[in-house]
Order: sequence, then C-alpha cells, then structure tokens
Amino acid sequence: MTPAGGISLFALLAATAFAQVDAPSIEEVLKDEILPPAVASFQLRQYILGKVADPPSPTSASGWTAAESQLRSTLLNDVVFHGWPKAWIDAPPRFEDLGVIQGDGYRIRKLRYEIIPGFQSVALLYEPLDVRGKMPAILNVNGHVGAAGKSVEYKQKRCITFARNGILALNLEWLSYGELSHPWNDHSYGSQLDLVGVNELGLFYLEMRKGLDYLYNHPNTDRARVGMTGLSGGGWQTILLSSLDERVKVSVPVAGFSSIQPRVEAKRFGDMGDFEQSASDLFEGRDYPHLAALMAPRPTLLTYNAEDDCCFRAGMAKPLIFDSIRTIFALYGKEDELAWHENRDPGTHNYQLDNRRASYDFFARHFDLPPIQEQPGISTDVLSYSDLMVGLPATNMNIVTLARTLARQIEREPMPSDPGARQAERLKLRAMVRYRPLNIDRVWTTGVTKHAGVETRSHLFTAGDGLTSSAVWLKPIGAPDTAPLTIVLDDRGKQAASVRVAEALNRGGQVLALDLPFYGAAWPDRAWEHQQILNTIGERPLGIEAAHLIAIVLRMKQPEVNIATWGIRSQVAALVAAALEPRLFGAVEHREGMPSLRYLLDKPVKFEDAPDLFCLDLYKFADLDKLASMAAKP
Repeated sequence: MTPAGGISLFALLAATAFAQVDAPSIEEVLKDEILPPAVASFQLRQYILGKVADPPSPTSASGWTAAESQLRSTLLNDVVFHGWPKAWIDAPPRFEDLGVIQGDGYRIRKLRYEIIPGFQSVALLYEPLDVRGKMPAILNVNGHVGAAGKSVEYKQKRCITFARNGILALNLEWLSYGELSHPWNDHSYGSQLDLVGVNELGLFYLEMRKGLDYLYNHPNTDRARVGMTGLSGGGWQTILLSSLDERVKVSVPVAGFSSIQPRVEAKRFGDMGDFEQSASDLFEGRDYPHLAALMAPRPTLLTYNAEDDCCFRAGMAKPLIFDSIRTIFALYGKEDELAWHENRDPGTHNYQLDNRRASYDFFARHFDLPPIQEQPGISTDVLSYSDLMVGLPATNMNIVTLARTLARQIEREPMPSDPGARQAERLKLRAMVRYRPLNIDRVWTTGVTKHAGVETRSHLFTAGDGLTSSAVWLKPIGAPDTAPLTIVLDDRGKQAASVRVAEALNRGGQVLALDLPFYGAAWPDRAWEHQQILNTIGERPLGIEAAHLIAIVLRMKQPEVNIATWGIRSQVAALVAAALEPRLFGAVEHREGMPSLRYLLDKPVKFEDAPDLFCLDLYKFADLDKLASMAAKP
C-alpha cells in the first residue's frame, strides 16, 4: 500500500524509527580515498596491454601479401567506412579551380573540393611552371598547426621545393585548422558521428583520400610515382592513407604515430593523439605496426624526433614501428626500402630543414630524380594566410551539423512487445556495448565507522576483468539487513553524492555510494583519454561500467535494488545495465539527466565531457525511452 505522495508505509515507519541523517554528517566518509589513482591507472594499463596485438610476423612474402589484402578490406569496410553511405564513399572527386598565384619557378592553384555533399574543404596545388608530360606527385597533409593551417611556413617551403624540382605538390587543409577552423570542427566532436552510426574516422579518411583521387587523376601525374608526407597529425594521415591505398607508392610520415604499447607504458599515460587517431575498433586485434607493415614492400621513410616535445619520441617509437617490421620488408628482398631518420636538430616536434632534406633525398631516390634542392632564400617565398586563402561557403557543414543531419535521418522500430523479440533487442545492445558478464572476485573492506546513527563500510570490488570499483555502504544503525538497497551513482563521484545518500538513508534503507570504473577521485581529469584507448581496441567503456554494476548487484544479494543517479553519464550507465538485466533492478531514478541522447548533439557535448556515452551506433539503435522500455521488468 502506498499513501498519497508515493511514500510507502514502510518508509514512513522507518523514517520515524531512525534518527534523521543530514548530508554533512556523511560527507567525510564519502570523501575517503578507497581506490588510489595510481592503482586504478596501473590496473587499466594492465587491462589495455593485455589486449594490444603483437606486431605481425608473417613467414613468407606471399603469405603477407594475402594477409595485407584481407586486412585492408577489413579496415576499410568494417572500420573506416562503418555506417557511411556508399554513394559518398564512391563519389568521384569534385574540385573547383578558383585562381592562380604566380611564384618564382612555380605557381599555386587555389582549389575547393567536396568531402561529402554539403561539406567542402580547400587545397593548394603547387606545380612547376612548365607542366608537360608525366611527373611525380606528392600529397602533403596538415598536422596540428592552429590557425595557420595549410599556410604554415615549413609546409609551404616543402611544397615550393617540390614544385621547383618538377613535382606536383597538393597541399590539403585539415579539419579544425586554417580555413576549416570552425569550433564545431574540433576533432573531439568526431565522436558525435560515432553516436549516430558512422565511424568518425570515415570523414577524416574521405577528406584526404579525395586529395589523392585528384592527384592520381591529374593528366600530368605519373601514377607509378605518387607519394605522401606530413607531420604529426599529417604523419598519422600519411601512414593511414598510404597503408590502405596502394596508389601511394612512396610514403614519408613524420612523427605521426607509434604502437599503443609505449603510449600506455609512458609516464603520461593515455595520450593517444586526437580521436580519429584512435578511432573506434581501429586497433581491435591490430596495432600501428600493422599499418606500417602494410607498406611492405613499398618505399617508406619513418621519421621521428629524438627529443620530441609533443609525442612519439624516436626512442619510444623505433622498437615496435621500425625494428619489428624490417623482417617483413626483407621477405620481399626489400629491407632497404624501409628507412629510418632520427632528427636531432632541433630534435623537437618539427618538419624543419633536416627532416625536409631527408624527405627530399628519399623521394628523389625512389622517383628517379636528380637531388632535390631547397633554395637558401626560400623564406622570401612564404606567403601569408590571407594570400593563400581560397574561401568556403558560409553554409559549409561542420562535424556537428553533419552529425545532426545524420541523426535526423535515423528511423527506429519501436520496442517490440513479444518477449522473444525483446530479448533479441537486448542481444543487440549487448553486442553494441561489448558487454561481457563479470564476477566480483573479491570484496575488500578497507574501513568501517559507526557515527551519527549510521554504520558504514568502505569497499573495493575487484572484478574478473582486473578493474576495480569503489564504494561506501551505509545503513541506519538497527535497520534490518533486508531493508531496500539503493545504489547511488553520481557523475561527479561518490564524494559529491551526500544529499542523495542522506535521502535514501532517511527512508530507512541501505545505500551503496558507488564509483564504477572511470568515475570519482580515482580517475584524473583526463580519464577520457583512457576511454579513448579502450574504444580503439574494441572495448566500450559503457559496457565495462554496466558489467561492473550488474556484477556488484549480483554480489550484494539483496531482494530489492534501486538505482539513483545524478548526471547524464550515470543515467545512461544505469539504464544500459537495467536494460541488459531488468530482473535485477527495481526503480531507476535520475536527476540532472537528459531527456534524450539527442541532447549530446544539440548542446553539443564534447567527447571529453562524457566519453562513455559516445558509443558507436548507440543513438542509431536506441534513445533513452527505448532503453527505459527494455529495462522494465518482464
């Protein structure tokens, strides 16, 4: 029986039987450190390293050639272009020629081109003054160069030098930089594309591949002499496109990637570059050495900096990126086609003269050209950003507007009423969040208190996956062990949940103030980087959280378990867990949540602010109302 207002008779009696608890009286125990951040970090490192693939080790050239073909197909069809419309993938390059700048021994063509319908980018074609016959062509891609974009000085110098030495050099802009520097082109918004059902990597891939399409189809391009190069994010673009598109015959990525392993082992754990560089499922069962190995036996110069002040230091990258794949080039009798250059002048993150000279020498040798010389006075040829500006339409799409457009096209079937069909939907959700049931291997009790009418126990829940959740269990002294249990989840961590905890205690119930993996003080401000790595190795943070919550509920062995959440992250984690195992949960109540996953697009929310929610295909499959329907008890 429930009187008006929705409070049960048991709760009314319990409220009169126990002293009322105020939030400040329990704040200290909720703030107590249970899981030290260093321990949480170490556990996650171990978890990730256990899933990082070893470098490929084929035993024959023919075997690797067959494996290369299969790996390229898998990466392109199952990862890069996951969910993307085939018409966009297969569309021919559409470039507009918008004017020419005359230079000393070269000229620059201003180009605008379509990435996908409604979303355009810009490029500059540096060409020799005398364009006749067939000549080499090199695709030059941007890294993280801020507002300068394609006009950054070292890139201009490289393209000018290529053109003066008889090479077509296409200089592409990059999302979030230069003329594409709209705030909503920030790479962290790429996760919104995942949410609506297309892998964010596809957009970045199409942008650079369109440039390769243009160069390859240029009437003066010698298709046997097509190259690609770039620094940092441009180095990443270079290895990705070169490895997956065999039209690139010579590749020179500069300080653009390393194996996942040294990035996890390094002191600054978690820095995997931008989101597309560790896109969802990109390295499920593979790693960056696999991409580098896909270059075999095509000539490849791997350039790194000895004292890189950004990322990918030479000494950290070399063992797994260069040393581990030399034997694959040797299988083809082409060991010398894989080259290494370590820059020590200036040795920091750069594509300055020493690195450019190494690049020039490598391209000249493999394109059968005379030595490529950079003129001493080339600095006077560097033009301003405004001189090189091409212009984009005011209505040009950005990453966020593209995600919103795709979201509007989503059509979902309502949750079926048939039990078998409902279970089939749960299986789809299970696969999407990569849910795997867990056991709680051990419950550590790290502290106990009895104060102000409340007894508490601090717990560590160590799970079979090697990760740990932390919690404080609280109960009014004298309340029965069968009193209803409320699990409180708070986006800010259990240390901020005192009000919700006090409310549940004052109803006479037990409370578990719980920090799942990636919640609370055990996880630093940049914990989103850890979740980024999990996505790329084929895991889903949301599925890990749901698995831990379900395992803890099972371990608590309580007849009634309710969930109270605060914030959008805990709201979705609880809903997913309840949707997967509805028999385990009673009421699921939310505060400061959101009415729809569409909120993530409309605000818009960046990946860093809710990394577990940007689960590939989640919004395409279900909104919160469908998850709530799935969570209803049978």
